[in-house]
Amino acid sequence: MTTPRLPREDLTAAMAARRELGPDYDDAFVETVVDRIEAALDARTAAAPRLRPRPAPEPRRGGEHDHSLAMAVLSLLAAIPLSAIGVANAGLPGLLLALAGVVLVNFTYAFRPR
Repeated sequence: MTTPRLPREDLTAAMAARRELGPDYDDAFVETVVDRIEAALDARTAAAPRLRPRPAPEPRRGGEHDHSLAMAVLSLLAAIPLSAIGVANAGLPGLLLALAGVVLVNFTYAFRPR
């Protein structure tokens, strides 16, 4: 798709005519050039595809913060001693129970009502 361009020859001819006519016709010359530029811009904007505006980000409620990273770090820190205690006391089932508890806490945090 090509956009219509303002012909340079037309502008050159208009400048030459302006020089020949003198300063008495400056206002008419300016109006003519402005009309041509506006017509070229209108043709370009009509040919350009319309962009959809981005939806505005959802505003955050006051005081509500996302603590997901903190929850992940604390879960990892809690999983280390809990898994050690589970393995020392009950072996593999104790380890699985301790890790299932950590996963359950994270699951309930992720899907809590907001």
